[in-house]
Amino acid sequence: MLIGLSGCATVSVSNVDSREYVKQRRGDVLTTGTISQYTGVVLQILGLDQASCQREAAECAEILSTGLGLTSEQRLSAMAELWLHQALWYSRPRNKDVLAEVDAYLMSARYAYAYLFYSGVTPINRLFEDRQTQVRDYYNFATQQAATLLFSQQQRRWLQDSAVTLQTERWQLRSQLQHRRFREQALPAQLVPTNTLSFQGLRNQYRRDGLGAELVAVSAAPTQLNLQQGYSELPSPVVTAVLSFGGNTLAEVLSTDQVTLHVLDPLQQQQVTIAGADIPLAANFTAGYGLWLARSDFSRQAFWNLMGASDSLAQPHLFMLQPYDPNRKIIIMLHGIASSPEAWVNTANEVLGDEKLRANYQLWQLYYPTNLPLVLNLQAIRQRITQTLRQFDPEGLAPASEDIVIIGHSMGGLLARLLVSDSGEKLLYAVSEEHKLDLKRQQRFFQSFRDDFTFSALPGANRAIFIATPHLGTAVADYRLARWLAGLITLPVTVLERVAEAAELLNDPSSKSQARVPLRITSIENLSDSDSFIMAAARIPINAAVRYHSIIGVEQPSLPVAQHSDGVVPYLSAHLPEAQSEMVIRSGHSVQETSAAILEIRRILHQHLAELTR
Repeated sequence: MLIGLSGCATVSVSNVDSREYVKQRRGDVLTTGTISQYTGVVLQILGLDQASCQREAAECAEILSTGLGLTSEQRLSAMAELWLHQALWYSRPRNKDVLAEVDAYLMSARYAYAYLFYSGVTPINRLFEDRQTQVRDYYNFATQQAATLLFSQQQRRWLQDSAVTLQTERWQLRSQLQHRRFREQALPAQLVPTNTLSFQGLRNQYRRDGLGAELVAVSAAPTQLNLQQGYSELPSPVVTAVLSFGGNTLAEVLSTDQVTLHVLDPLQQQQVTIAGADIPLAANFTAGYGLWLARSDFSRQAFWNLMGASDSLAQPHLFMLQPYDPNRKIIIMLHGIASSPEAWVNTANEVLGDEKLRANYQLWQLYYPTNLPLVLNLQAIRQRITQTLRQFDPEGLAPASEDIVIIGHSMGGLLARLLVSDSGEKLLYAVSEEHKLDLKRQQRFFQSFRDDFTFSALPGANRAIFIATPHLGTAVADYRLARWLAGLITLPVTVLERVAEAAELLNDPSSKSQARVPLRITSIENLSDSDSFIMAAARIPINAAVRYHSIIGVEQPSLPVAQHSDGVVPYLSAHLPEAQSEMVIRSGHSVQETSAAILEIRRILHQHLAELTR
């Protein structure tokens, strides 16, 4: 009797750490490399061998589709995971078979797609289920891998023509390139998954959870600056790929061989509609911007740009971080001396990461030659902005052409101030008085240089943020090192010819008694607190329609106000008594990248939107 009883099954119990339980419950083919507990239970119910199903998902499909005791959701989610395991097996170097790998990813995506939208339970009713999150991840990962593999293949004509079909062993594939860049320009060389990119120098990566693969489109060759056009869109835009399968019922989706690869712009589209439901579209808003900066070589270019090297920037270039949108307000960012758009790396990223700001603004960054005299840069930048606006909005009627916000750091802040100011003839008369021009020479000077020294506020710009801006100049520009650097700067021949013309008019060679007043012709010299241009520009009124704000760095707040400085710009030079707001931050000169400054910029941008709706 006792011998007979010894063969009975017994149950025992042991304690499991709660954290280990959660880990086991949420582990799956993507996180641990092994099949999840959910799929393991399904296979055990049907008496299937887990190892065999992992090796040959197709052989288990028929049993899973007909076996008793399973819900539709159990069948579909298990098949999505098994096919994903099969695809990952094909991706290993010793098993490499690209076509089989693509087919398996598409099979996984189809079963996940069927589970999410055609299993009889809507996604909202599974909101708190771990399994739905896992299956969404299977779909997104399978879509990511299929899209990147398909874009890397040589035969890509089918991608550019939605009428052309790519035939694989199991599928007929079509593409829908709904991202405007791909409709108007050449296809990128590849799509890079954002989850494979890790950035240093970017504090945060901003993204949106949802359906689809988050990718960056990478061009075949580095994008060169089109100086004739004067502007360019981000050369590495973010995209989101989605796979859709033919059919309107579960049976049709599971039997179809028709699949479409959609490539979407997540900056323009927030959701997709599937089976009558609006589904959030996954997105990464940082990766494209970060990849562009990482590959731009701006840090090296910035110094040689200041020195006027032979291959340095000759004219301002405008980078549009998003495709032009006629309905989004424009933010224009101007960097400082010996700098580049890289100065705004975290500032711009935090604006892109703010959902409301991202939905209502588009970012433009000016990259300009920081060696040139301020007045020449001012006119060239103004022309670049107006030409770009005219290119996209010839009539000037789009909302984007109104309520423009200009943000400038350091020398960029000086240029920003001049862009929103009305000079009249004040600068012309200031130069005339400094050089004691007689009436005849004054008339000749006015006639030759009126276009250089007169300007009015940029149409449409009605808010400005000045950051660490030397409105009254800085003594640092007269330090020995600064003077030495100024002496090394090479200016373009055309600029030198223009300077020579001005020198001829301003200094009367026939007068032996009159001391010749030296012309400060480099940007470094222009920033001196004794420079006549700086002093005259400080007296030019900002346009009355413009609201402006100051953000100022101070290294040692305990000192008297008269001694406050960010190490480069004195507080009293950066301070504007009539500013709508002023924030003083304990910081060095690169205050624009501090968390406090970024929060203040975001606050002002939100305020700008709020005031527009009143």
